[in-house]
Amino acid sequence: MTTVLHRSALSVAGLLVAGGVVAGPAAAAQAAPASDTARSAAYAASSDRGGWSSEGRLLNTRYERQPNFYYCGPAATRIALTAQGRELSQDEVASRLGTTVAGTDSAEDTTRVLNELTGDDKYRTTAIEAAKASQAQIDQLRDDVRATVDDGRAVVANIIGTVSDVDGRTHSYPGGHYVTVVGYGEGGDAVKIADPAFLGAEHYWVSTETLAHWIATRGYSH
Repeated sequence: MTTVLHRSALSVAGLLVAGGVVAGPAAAAQAAPASDTARSAAYAASSDRGGWSSEGRLLNTRYERQPNFYYCGPAATRIALTAQGRELSQDEVASRLGTTVAGTDSAEDTTRVLNELTGDDKYRTTAIEAAKASQAQIDQLRDDVRATVDDGRAVVANIIGTVSDVDGRTHSYPGGHYVTVVGYGEGGDAVKIADPAFLGAEHYWVSTETLAHWIATRGYSH
């Protein structure tokens, strides 16, 4: 297993701008688009309560926004833990992760803490070391997400850079960030993101290929 050490604390600019809009009361109150609602219903019979369909599955998780610019790691890990019925404070998770104002070191820390707090040692870390994911790494991520979500667990991804979701909104974290994958659709070709920064949307869908490139140079816990 390769160690990937990248502290991921949102920069001030990263916290202020996403999706081409300045984050503020209007952005925070923005409702999920109808297409996202329809997509969720199609991918899982029980929507966000957790359920199966022939195309995908969504986990039952409890979202909570990160309270500051450097708690994305604890917040994303806490969201993942709620899929297994674990309700901890972000402060407790941050303490276990070793999070500081510089952020959380790497996906290996989120893997370690997820295993500590669930007690089953199922989580593993996979690194995507190059600047762009290969097709093999995209395929591996698809398989890992499917296997993890089908096991009732969420994936925590350490990401960096700018991507567009399936509805055309941009999500930009030039200083790095952590997000939680809480479901998949289209047989694994699309994944549902719970984004603790909540810059206009708590949840959104991206293609699995997009997520793989977003993780590139970092890693994910699955």
